Amino acid sequence: MEIMTGRFPVEDVTPSVSCGRYPAKAVVGELVPVAAVSYREGHNALGVNVVWRGPDGQTRPFTRMRPGEPGLDQWHTVIRPDAVGRWTFTVEAFDDPYQTWRYAVVKKIGAGQGPEDLANDLAEGAEVLDLAAKIVPAPDEERVRAAAAALRDDQRSLFSRVSPALDLEMLLWEHPVRLLVTSTRSYSLWVDRKRALFSAWYEFFPRSEGARIDADATPVEHGTFATAARRIPAVAAMGFDVLYLPPIHPIGRINRKGRNNTLVARPEDVGSPWAIGADEGGHDAIHPQLGTLEDFRAFIRTAGEHGLEVAMDLALQAAPDHPWVTEHPEWFTTRADGSIAYAENPPKKYQDIYPINFDNDPIGLREEVLRIVLHWVEQGVKIFRVDNPHTKTLNFWQWLIGKVKAVEPDVLFLAEAFHRPAMMNGLGKIGFTQSYTYFTWRTTAWEMREYVQQLKQSIDWMRPNFWPNTPDILPEHLQHGGPPMFKIRTVLASMLSPSWGMYSGLELFEHVPRPGSEEYVDNEKYELKPRDWAAAERSGRSLAPYITRLNEIRQANPALHWLRNTEFHGIDNDALLCWSKRDPDTGNTVLVICSFDPANVQWGNTTLDMPALGLDWHERFTVTDQITGATYEWGQHNAVRIDPYVEPAHVFVLRKN
Repeated sequence: MEIMTGRFPVEDVTPSVSCGRYPAKAVVGELVPVAAVSYREGHNALGVNVVWRGPDGQTRPFTRMRPGEPGLDQWHTVIRPDAVGRWTFTVEAFDDPYQTWRYAVVKKIGAGQGPEDLANDLAEGAEVLDLAAKIVPAPDEERVRAAAAALRDDQRSLFSRVSPALDLEMLLWEHPVRLLVTSTRSYSLWVDRKRALFSAWYEFFPRSEGARIDADATPVEHGTFATAARRIPAVAAMGFDVLYLPPIHPIGRINRKGRNNTLVARPEDVGSPWAIGADEGGHDAIHPQLGTLEDFRAFIRTAGEHGLEVAMDLALQAAPDHPWVTEHPEWFTTRADGSIAYAENPPKKYQDIYPINFDNDPIGLREEVLRIVLHWVEQGVKIFRVDNPHTKTLNFWQWLIGKVKAVEPDVLFLAEAFHRPAMMNGLGKIGFTQSYTYFTWRTTAWEMREYVQQLKQSIDWMRPNFWPNTPDILPEHLQHGGPPMFKIRTVLASMLSPSWGMYSGLELFEHVPRPGSEEYVDNEKYELKPRDWAAAERSGRSLAPYITRLNEIRQANPALHWLRNTEFHGIDNDALLCWSKRDPDTGNTVLVICSFDPANVQWGNTTLDMPALGLDWHERFTVTDQITGATYEWGQHNAVRIDPYVEPAHVFVLRKN
């Protein structure tokens, strides 16, 4: 049985990840809720506060906690970290003699007791104020001393003796006399830069940008970093701030896959970028047809000039002709017949990829991967999208991420792990900055509502990134839902999650699958896929203007920068989802109503949680649709009509009347 230490119980402290085993997550400027349960014997007043320290070890201003719902002994406050790095906090409970005194005196005076009855109370109150005078800020010291003197002055009326001391309530709430202080253990909070939580990602294959193919999709000209850089201004103009590139390393020739994942490649087939390594080098090398290391640095500089960060793919696997295979065969799994095991996810087979075995030489592998990651950090890469992290050991990732952040705390890691919840949560706990999610497969309003509520509960350790599509995933609803469904999924991704991303081609409504699969036909993973962006813009068959508008709305409304503030509202149509986000600093409030039906007009009646919108239940307010510009006068109950062929969603900004 664990023995309680300290004078007062302090329990259920949050944020605390796995009982404090891992640091909770936050970003610079985020309002981080801190809560605890604390109580005491008898009727004397209890105070609770947070002591928090920044990465520099300096203690931040004292933060007092306020009681929550009466009778539950829950205490709450928020802290706002202002620097990247590891923060710590403790919760303290203490005896508050001023609050005890004040409560008792007010009750006794209300019961009709006079100066003679209160003689001891007045003297004890003066002693408490003597202590308070030593700890309040200098400008308030004389005020406190004067109140103590008034309590001792028996020539005054009871009202004039007591009033100055009672008026100190707010001052002595912020600067309390604290006795019998009980402190918890220290809890950790890792704070990232804001892009760790709020970001918009765009993925393209640089080898396809500026490439040329013939009528049979045979490569005529391979794209380079220089030709891919021409696409950067258009990506930036759509409002994205992260440009993610699939692996840019040499691609293996042994067992290279052909078009549409065929087992036998033609000599001219370019292969999968995830089959990393060839005679030209491995994970620290550039594919020679893309350019040189200096060309890559120039690409990063061009992206930066347009407000884009380049995210690099970190795929820890090897093609059969990767230098590791001959130099470090112990890093792979050898089968009974002496062959090296290739990757399998039955019934899928990846003969062009050897998985890494992290148990054979963990120290050697760790040092090599750390060297590789820091090499790319030196080139200017501060974001890594990690391929299949759930197939590698978690203690390796915890070690690697910790080592990298010790050198460069601004580096971010996105986990590409569509896996069981325990694994996805575990990756977040051990250090991954963001995670792909099950968003793609949440296809009804109730499923989406339930899922986002789950994500809110895990925001202290797992930050979501919503993607409507990826090179691997063309979901059935995009295959058959037409342009309205493309709009629906981009609204849901960009308005529900602070971070969202898309794979190029979404804006062109690409929707044809390889038969019997959720993958694109003529998949870009195995061939060059140049796109005629200009022709799409000229024809008007492009989602780019809509995507641009959504990203503009995100940037202009700070309420959309967070996940903790997501609140769902009642609407009497199962095809519609209604939610809001409110920024506590600015009062900026966004209300979204989105249809999940791409084919039919849907009507709904809202029942809004008015306090969640910063309003009283009876108040009226104005909503302005940020997509159409239409304005309406609303209250708690409103009728909504959504025609998916006009606009499948309302994105409202509220203004109080």
